[in-house]
This record gives sequence, C-alpha cells and structure tokens, in this order.
Amino acid sequence: MIRIIIILLTSLLSLLVNAQAIQQKLPVSEAGITIKVRIQNISTNKGKVYFSLFNSKESFYEKKSFAIAIGEIKENNTEISFQNIPKGIYAITCFHDANDNKKMDFDGFMPLEDYGVSNNPRSMGPPQFEPAKFEVGETDLEIEIKF
Repeated sequence: MIRIIIILLTSLLSLLVNAQAIQQKLPVSEAGITIKVRIQNISTNKGKVYFSLFNSKESFYEKKSFAIAIGEIKENNTEISFQNIPKGIYAITCFHDANDNKKMDFDGFMPLEDYGVSNNPRSMGPPQFEPAKFEVGETDLEIEIKF
C-alpha cells in the first residue's frame, strides 16, 4: 500500500514539474504582449486621460473598446499599459477629460478637449481607423500619442 502511494505521489510530482516547465516555455504571443502608451506635454494637470484600444475597424467605428485605461496626469505627462494583448491589428484613441466629467466635450461638432490617436495622423473630422492602425506581434510595444 505504501509503495502504491509513493508511486502515485512521484507521478503527481512529475506531472506538476512538467506542467510548470511547459508553461514557462510558452512564447510571449501565447500570453499576449504589453502595449505601453505615453503622452507628454499635456496642457494641464487637471482631469485624466481616457484611452480606448480597438481590435477591428468595425469596433473602432462602433466605439466598442477591446480594452480601456485611464491615465493620471503628473507633470503634464501620462502613461498607461494595455497588458496581455493577443496578436492582431489594433488602434488607440484617447482624450484629455480636463473637467473630469468622464466624457469628451464638444462645441457643436468641434471638440473642446484635446484628443489623439495611435500613429498621430492629422486629419479634419473624426479619427479614422486606417491611419491609426498598428500590428501587435511577438514583442511588447511602446507608443507615443501627441495631442
């Protein structure tokens, strides 16, 4: 009986060690990567910066975020991270909620608060997915967005 218990315990221990070794060998792409986003020279330290990560053209235009983050502003800068992001095509939008009302304010059609998108394209009208898109692959990314 003791011999059977020892064999079972040894087998269980072996399985646990092998499972841990397999988990440690997973490539970054299996776990996802980190996207670090930074904005510098924000006009004021008031409020927060709201970030949305979109994983398709459709979700971008429907405003259905894959992930969101809120950045605290310190010394006119902010930095956030989206973690465990799988491979794919993404775009980021963000805005400075200077009055801290949790929405982007407009005067008619014109935004009253600063905003930006990944790749920093300049265009008239609302942000577009194509110039803002980027690819997530095997390595972590650092993105700077400018208002």
